[in-house]
Amino acid sequence: MTPDEYVEAVLELVDRIPLGRVMSYGAVADALAERSGRTSARLVGSIMARHGAEVGWHRVVNASGAMPPRIAAEARARWLAEGTPLRQDRVDMRAASWRPGEGV
Repeated sequence: MTPDEYVEAVLELVDRIPLGRVMSYGAVADALAERSGRTSARLVGSIMARHGAEVGWHRVVNASGAMPPRIAAEARARWLAEGTPLRQDRVDMRAASWRPGEGV
């Protein structure tokens, strides 16, 4: 898979995350690892920073359910609008995590 194909695969996967659910950067990388040969959560984060506006960027969070401070307020507003389970200022990862192949 070329770098451009990997970007497309990440964006396609993120676009499939249901409303009110999330994946961590690492979970996105893991879901694509077999097809892509890439396993870097940081690479997924970089792709989301550059191209995430094209998809539901707020549905990809760090492993603790948080967002970088500069976008946290907007992400929280989107989570609340979608009914994403929260624990204070973070996503409740136990309740909101989604994996490809799962239902909503």
